[in-house]
Amino acid sequence: MTPTASMTDAEILALEARSLAVGKWGNLFMAGAGVLAAFLSNSEALLVDGLFSLTGFLAAIVGARIAARVNRRADRHRPFGYAAEEALYRSFRALSLIGLVLFAGVNAGLTILGYARGVDIAPLRFGPIAIYFAVIFTACGILYAMHRTSWNRTGRRSALLKLESQAARSDGLMTLAAMFGLSLAFLLRGGPLDGITPIADSLVVLMLCGLALFVYGGEFRAGLAQLAGASAPPEAIAAARRAVRPVLADHGGRLIDLSLGQLGRRYQAIAYYDPGRAMTAAEVDRLGDALADALAPAFGPVDGAVVISEHGRSRP
Repeated sequence: MTPTASMTDAEILALEARSLAVGKWGNLFMAGAGVLAAFLSNSEALLVDGLFSLTGFLAAIVGARIAARVNRRADRHRPFGYAAEEALYRSFRALSLIGLVLFAGVNAGLTILGYARGVDIAPLRFGPIAIYFAVIFTACGILYAMHRTSWNRTGRRSALLKLESQAARSDGLMTLAAMFGLSLAFLLRGGPLDGITPIADSLVVLMLCGLALFVYGGEFRAGLAQLAGASAPPEAIAAARRAVRPVLADHGGRLIDLSLGQLGRRYQAIAYYDPGRAMTAAEVDRLGDALADALAPAFGPVDGAVVISEHGRSRP
């Protein structure tokens, strides 16, 4: 299959499943490598990095289940469909990582406090650290390229693959930041700042926590915004209006208002429409389908509906 926006749902599901499966086992490998390297090097920073990967492994298991359900249409259990599960996944994945960050940050702070009180801290062993960074940075790059390629092949429709590619990139950047911090600690040995080298690892953990809160805090807010029903950006709404006006004009009516929101990979569009004439229920249904078809080239899968109204959302 070549890059295309016209893949069927079944093809996208198969591509997602393959990419998520590779990402799952890749994250498990990185988690094991992080725990082993942390044990061999006495580095809390590597342990935190490994726990991030472990969270990614568990998230990939959940993500695969969601990918298999997300294209289901509305039923009596989910009257608005299953698209919201992607947004829910995005929020809770970020929330679990934020919880891990807070735990790691508190632990690093306690280590620094203990050192200030005279507690001995085991020195770092830099040999395993160097090997770990080389392996993990390469693995993150491979996972990022794979997820990104798969996402592009779906026509950039899969919110799960987009999220996983961003997560792999963030993991790689945080690994790079940890490598920089611990390399600096190695270079400081025997110099005027040698006194802080015993807590350099904890300082790197705090740096990683700050980066992670910035990255995953944004993901958490974005997921919550979708779940809360936030409107699409103004430029997206303007593009949607341009796409649906000709469709509605062909039916002789006028567009009063248009709402557009996103849940995972699907958009929800409601056109408030004054037909200026009587319409049957079948005509309204066909118009809703035509609305979704008109928006699909720009937005991908769209759940379109038409509401007959004189005033739109702002009723007098």
